[in-house]
Amino acid sequence: MSPVCPCCPDQKGNEPAIPLTTGGVRLAPAQDLWSTARDKPVKLRMETSGLGSEPPMTIHQMFQATVQKYGGYPALRGKKEGTWVTLTYKEYYQHARAAARSFLKLGLERFHGVGILGFNSPEWFIADVGCILAGGLATGIYTTNSPEACQYVAGNCEANVLVVENNKQLVKILQVRDQLPHLKAIVQYKGELEQKLPNVYTWAEFMKLGECIPEAELDAVIDSQKANECCTLIYTSGTTGNPKGVMLSHDNITWTATAAGLMTSLKMAEEEIVSYLPLSHVAAQVHDMWICMRFAVITNFAEPDALKGSLANTLREVRPTSFLGVPRVWEKMQEAMKSAGAKSSITKKKIADWAKGIGLQASYNAMNGDSSVPWGFTLANALVFKNVRKALGLDRCRACYTGAAPITKDTLEYFMSLYITVFELYGMSESTGPHSISCAEGYHIMSCGKVLTGCKTKLDKPDTDGNGEICFWGRHVFMGYLNMPDKTEEALDADGWLHSGDLGKHDKDDFLYITGRIKELIITAGGENVPPVPIEDALKEDVSIISNAMLVGDKKKFLSMLLTLKCNVDDNGDPTDELTPLAVEFCRQHGVIASKVSEIINKKEPAIYKVIQEGIDRVNANATSNAQRVQKWTILPRDFSISGGELGPTMKLKRPVVSKMYQEEINKFYGE
Repeated sequence: MSPVCPCCPDQKGNEPAIPLTTGGVRLAPAQDLWSTARDKPVKLRMETSGLGSEPPMTIHQMFQATVQKYGGYPALRGKKEGTWVTLTYKEYYQHARAAARSFLKLGLERFHGVGILGFNSPEWFIADVGCILAGGLATGIYTTNSPEACQYVAGNCEANVLVVENNKQLVKILQVRDQLPHLKAIVQYKGELEQKLPNVYTWAEFMKLGECIPEAELDAVIDSQKANECCTLIYTSGTTGNPKGVMLSHDNITWTATAAGLMTSLKMAEEEIVSYLPLSHVAAQVHDMWICMRFAVITNFAEPDALKGSLANTLREVRPTSFLGVPRVWEKMQEAMKSAGAKSSITKKKIADWAKGIGLQASYNAMNGDSSVPWGFTLANALVFKNVRKALGLDRCRACYTGAAPITKDTLEYFMSLYITVFELYGMSESTGPHSISCAEGYHIMSCGKVLTGCKTKLDKPDTDGNGEICFWGRHVFMGYLNMPDKTEEALDADGWLHSGDLGKHDKDDFLYITGRIKELIITAGGENVPPVPIEDALKEDVSIISNAMLVGDKKKFLSMLLTLKCNVDDNGDPTDELTPLAVEFCRQHGVIASKVSEIINKKEPAIYKVIQEGIDRVNANATSNAQRVQKWTILPRDFSISGGELGPTMKLKRPVVSKMYQEEINKFYGE
């Protein structure tokens, strides 16, 4: 990796909307809109005009177009021993080609997987793109997966090569290696190998392996690739059953990257982001890898302990121009800032409260298309908002996004009060990430914005309130699930619409609101459908010591709730018994001296239990019917976490897992 080159700034940003035409359109003949075979192409959902009619491209064509124009610009930045090291777009491309030749040398077969298991880094990107150039299927594997879960994914995609970050991940693969008949080699991309093993390579060794493969041999593989063939697998973090391999084509990725970037007004070679969310998840992969490649963005890699606290430092160093966080990241920022605010002097608190009132009003004005700001805004901006943005590392940030799980109104309004708008996105792995996007040009609080340009939304079987199942149409819709025709048929109807399983409605301005998930609906013994999220969110908002809430009561006579309290996490991100500073303060305000979750549960601390019950009473008072009232609840001894299995990789609640883990507590509610 070379140090960053000073790039000529004269050609930035002034691009025609779609400057990419590289080497003509390459499509394989195809009759069907779907496929479940790794080598079977699909018919694209082309439109006759607009963005949906743009010529399809392969990943290589998109990459090459960026390299030709912005080759000297910085692409990937990561830290080596505390110092930022940069790869330009040209170097990134050369590294990806070298990796591709090495994959060919190791015997990567066409449409076979390369599994990548590790934290975000330049090597992750280079392995992924190199795999695609060599004709393989790039497959991210979650670092939190057990050896058995890794084996399932590697076996399902018939991986010829697995790329792992370090010894910890290598050990998992070695445990299941003899059950992976297609596996030919393993590459470790960080550090030296702890022991020499056959067909296990360091990153440096791997990158040299392909030197004997002629460039022309790689070019022949690249030239044979078609935009409507599969190049990437995203494994859904199956909350029920085995994960499904979502097959994405070159066109799924290149078209969606273009559409999302144009809709959010990205400027060529002027943007900079931080990569820290798991790349095996569609949101991070499309945001960090593909949109960045398409718009010549600089991707900065956070440290592996980003979500345990170091992300804040990286954001201050990088000062990204856009930032994507899952709801839990925004909630943690909110908690940290509230905690810091609680320690301020009375004068500072008064100034902050005054400014927040102005910030919230100004944010709502902007949302409603009113460009005026309340009196005192300039002063509030100078005293508070600018300093907060700087402290968060968001002072250059033009757009903040949230997605991958529902976010509460409380958190959105907290940031609005600091004059930071967090735009909500909605989509799924099966739609190559985004389907609807909120942006400065159009957003509404609690809405997921408007449909991606060039795509369509249909609400299936709407009820009297206009709530129906959200269905997608467009070039972002996936090919199918690998080797799972039955599951593919459940997701894609006969006309080719993708059924999301989510319930939603549109307002008069065509903003999309998610109102629930069909599978998550609790159907009471009396036959009433109850969406759990609004009730859970209302309680979390009302009683600030509550961390997670899960409503139960399917096929039961009444609803109950499992609750957890806000606690600190240890270095591994596992929840501890210690209450957070804000939770300790909450107890103190209610006359209770407690520092541990167990102290509150063991004593059934009357004051805290009373506050929670009062919160539940208030939520019940707003219930739309008797059946939607919560009658019983309990506090669990530990908070939910990824490692505990209750949360998915993007902190989304895994309801079936929690129900199983806490079956005993649930049975007690109903005297079973």
